[in-house]
Amino acid sequence: MSPRPSIRDRLPGSVVPVAARPYQGRTAGLVTRSVAAAADALVVLAVVLGGYLGLNGLVLLVHPRGFTFLDTGLLLSLTACWVVALLYLTGCWCLTGRTYGCRLMGLLVMGRRGGRLRWWTAFARAACCTVLPIGLLGCAWSPRNRSLQDLLVGSRVVYEWQPRWVPTSAEQSSPQGDALERAADDGGAGATRKD
Repeated sequence: MSPRPSIRDRLPGSVVPVAARPYQGRTAGLVTRSVAAAADALVVLAVVLGGYLGLNGLVLLVHPRGFTFLDTGLLLSLTACWVVALLYLTGCWCLTGRTYGCRLMGLLVMGRRGGRLRWWTAFARAACCTVLPIGLLGCAWSPRNRSLQDLLVGSRVVYEWQPRWVPTSAEQSSPQGDALERAADDGGAGATRKD
């Protein structure tokens, strides 16, 4: 059995293993993104289940003797899951670029120029992901590992274990921002900046 890599074999201040370093900034593939999506689905289900149990707890407090669990029906349950997923994905992608699943798998959702998604772009991406989740399979045949959702809204999902430099809006419209976008599209070799 090979020895476990020591802390000296990792980046300073990072838990990124040596073998994973070459993938930093590259577009994520189908398997990694699917695992992240499954983790996010579990988060959404936990939130909806928590809301259902909380609502039933409130009913129990109001009518303790005649308490029965609420029958929400399939349509209401699916609608609640869809709304929670839409809000969760939009908020996470707009604010940090990462959902829990993305953080777990070391992924970052980026806009066209390498920055965070704007709220309406994040909302459109979330709507596409929740209405047509099978669009994720587009990563399998896309030469740049882009899903249908990425193609529709112009987003990218890259491996990002380390903190990265996120360009401001002024830098995004500069020639340097355009060069960073081109470098990121070519595999991510020049997509990060070390200050």
